[in-house]
Amino acid sequence: MTEVRSKLDWGAFAPLRLKARSVADGVYAGSHKGSGVEFGGHRAYVPGDDLRYIDRHALMRHGELLIREFETETDRDLWLFVDASKSMSYTGPGAPGPKYGFAALLAAALAYIAVRTGDRVGLDFLGGKGARSIPPRSGRDAFERIVLALEDVEPDGDLSGDKSAIEQALGQAQRAARRGAIQVVLTDLLDLPAGGLEALTTLTTRGRMLQVIQVLSPAERDFPFEGSVQLRSLEGKSIVETDGALSRQNYLAALAAAQRSAEQQLVPRGGRLLKCATTDAPE
Repeated sequence: MTEVRSKLDWGAFAPLRLKARSVADGVYAGSHKGSGVEFGGHRAYVPGDDLRYIDRHALMRHGELLIREFETETDRDLWLFVDASKSMSYTGPGAPGPKYGFAALLAAALAYIAVRTGDRVGLDFLGGKGARSIPPRSGRDAFERIVLALEDVEPDGDLSGDKSAIEQALGQAQRAARRGAIQVVLTDLLDLPAGGLEALTTLTTRGRMLQVIQVLSPAERDFPFEGSVQLRSLEGKSIVETDGALSRQNYLAALAAAQRSAEQQLVPRGGRLLKCATTDAPE
């Protein structure tokens, strides 16, 4: 069981602004063009070129030093949706901070990459106390607004029986997101209401891209509990008393089945699922 505090303890994910910039600077894609990039062809290597852009396949196959070039699609927007429901406040044993803190760090880093390359970026939340929408904007001010909005939210609310909360959060993007927009949903995918994931797939219409990032604590990913444990859902009213070691195999099988089900709904509609834990390197 985890004690949920009235205010979020960010742990190792604070200060958000500085951490996000550090992560963004360490991202290979963001170091040259950021979001909305297309491969633009090759050119011969010139001394002084960044070695990270050398096409290793061409080097191994033909012995040629070629540089991969990229073109930016400047009309692409980045829309971020961060799950701020109660379950995202969970930290768990061995974690550097809560799931919401990790999700917020990823969102802020992506926002920094986008605005640095001239793209517009917007933000909305699934649940959360004090949550407010940030419409798509470009420039340094957009990054500051998003960081402040992420910091002001306290994970709260129960999405397990409230599909309308998800539909409301996605509504602005469904109406306004332009063709080619990149949409990123950061959530634990736990306690979603019936039809909740299907609601997310509506973001893939009209040529828009959807990436769902499942953020779990290491305890939720690995289920390391031993002996008699009481597990209480932070959303919904489920309380389970069980033996940790005996339940581990069934739990991990159920988690894997839920992830496969999510992929089966997302992939045919053009979406993607990325799975990570709060102990992973955010880059």
